[in-house]
Amino acid sequence: MFNRSTPIALIPLLFFAAETAANELNPDVSVTLDGYYKQNNTALSHREEGFGLGHTELSLSSPIDDLFSGRLTAVFEEHDGESEVLIEEAYLQTNGLPAGLNIRAGRFLSQVGYLNGRHMHEDDFVERPAVYRALLGSHYYDTGVRLNAVLPTPFFWQVGAEAFSGDQLSEGEEDIGVYTLNTKIGGDLSAAQSWQAGLSYLHNRQITSEDHDHGHDHDHEEDGHSHGASYTGENLYIADAVWKWAPNGNAREQQVTFSGEYLYADDLNEYATSGDYHKGWYVSGVYQFAPQWSAGVRYGEVDLQLAHNDHFHAQSLEETDVMLAWSRSHFSTVRLQYTHQSGDGFDDADNTVMVQYVMSLGAHGAHGY
Repeated sequence: MFNRSTPIALIPLLFFAAETAANELNPDVSVTLDGYYKQNNTALSHREEGFGLGHTELSLSSPIDDLFSGRLTAVFEEHDGESEVLIEEAYLQTNGLPAGLNIRAGRFLSQVGYLNGRHMHEDDFVERPAVYRALLGSHYYDTGVRLNAVLPTPFFWQVGAEAFSGDQLSEGEEDIGVYTLNTKIGGDLSAAQSWQAGLSYLHNRQITSEDHDHGHDHDHEEDGHSHGASYTGENLYIADAVWKWAPNGNAREQQVTFSGEYLYADDLNEYATSGDYHKGWYVSGVYQFAPQWSAGVRYGEVDLQLAHNDHFHAQSLEETDVMLAWSRSHFSTVRLQYTHQSGDGFDDADNTVMVQYVMSLGAHGAHGY
């Protein structure tokens, strides 16, 4: 860096330039700790009875240059007493493209539906709704490419398309196994109210009878725990809506959020008829009644068809969740939740109490809408 001809007066400036360049390359590092205690096993759950490690994340993100930025997220979980490490995100995306365009490539969360594109630690409840756990494996992420466009309208309107390998949803031989299309619109009703609504379509090219013949849909029935979607179809349709209210738009003091989604999947395999489909929905209400306190209620139902070679067995599950959460800051939350389940075709449907903590260390950006 330096030689004998370097003027002494320039040495401090060169040190400053080198330090500045290094800082620009240093990524934001964040760790999200998710731990819990669960009283009983429950149906379609990805969290086991007793003390456990939930969706703990290590994430690095940074601008790469003026055109690109990147993110890497590794997830640490426990399953059957063994630790697992998964790469949930490893992508680059464009910055500042004209006409409201944005391209993302690599591994990332699909933006179908309302909850799926959000990180799990952003949720208001310990687990995703039952219909999400069944049809999307709680959250669907995969390797592929996304194109988004924000349209020049007086309200928010985004349209997007994704193409994925499909390996995280089904086992198949297609190079591009999953396509998605989605659109979201939203806006402000007043200084205190805002809304958003969306429609999504996911096409899975890798649905074959072979997956079902080998017990693809039996994982949850055998041990009450599964990774990935336990129930799939060639076509998945999602409708979602969200409404938020905060006095004068100040969500730090008080906020009410109502949200809901409806999911429908058909063409389950080559033996399925028009009467064989998966469907489910949920509605959720969360009231942040003080800066550090919130309470919420969520109710959902899911109706499923468990494949057995050339026929199906009907299953249904109703689930009610009640939670109370205390957030000392934006970086820490302790949550108490009671879950009631009832249904047909699930031996492990039960009631349970869960205690969860979610703690964030390091950089922590704002949550999505």
